[in-house]
Amino acid sequence: MRLSGMNFNVNLGDIMVQVDTASLAITDNSAVSQTSGVPDGSVDGDVSASGELSVNASNFALISDAAKSAGSWRGMEPFDIMFYAKTSQDEMKVEAFGCRIKLSDILDIDKKGGSASLFKIPFDVTDPDFVNINGVPYLRPDEIENIVQ
Repeated sequence: MRLSGMNFNVNLGDIMVQVDTASLAITDNSAVSQTSGVPDGSVDGDVSASGELSVNASNFALISDAAKSAGSWRGMEPFDIMFYAKTSQDEMKVEAFGCRIKLSDILDIDKKGGSASLFKIPFDVTDPDFVNINGVPYLRPDEIENIVQ
C-alpha cells in the first residue's frame, strides 16, 4: 500500500491531532552565481519554512487547551511538529522545529450545513534545526553551528 494523506499522524509538541489538511513548504533562496553572465557555481541563500494545518472543532479544542495553559495563543512557546506515516511499502517522517502558530480562519459559517467547521492554523518554523526529512536535516551542520538561541 502506498502513502496517502489518510496515513499521516501529526504531533504538535506532545499533542497528537487529526488534521483535515496539512502543508509545509520550504523556501530556499540559494542561487546560481555568474561571471560575465555565465554560470560559475552557486551561492547559498536564506531559507524559511511555513505551513498550515486545518483541523475540526474537537482537534482545535486540544490545541486551544494548550493555549489556555500558556495564558494566551500568542503566549504559546514554539513547539516541534512531526508528520509521520507508514504503510507496508512506504514510510515518511517530516519534522519541523520550533513552530510558532498563528490563527487564521477561525470562523467560516455556512448556515446550509453539510460540512464540518474547520479551523486554519498557519505556522512558521523558527528553530535553527529547521526541518528534517526522514531523519536527514535540510540544512548543513556548518550553516547552523554558530547560531546561538
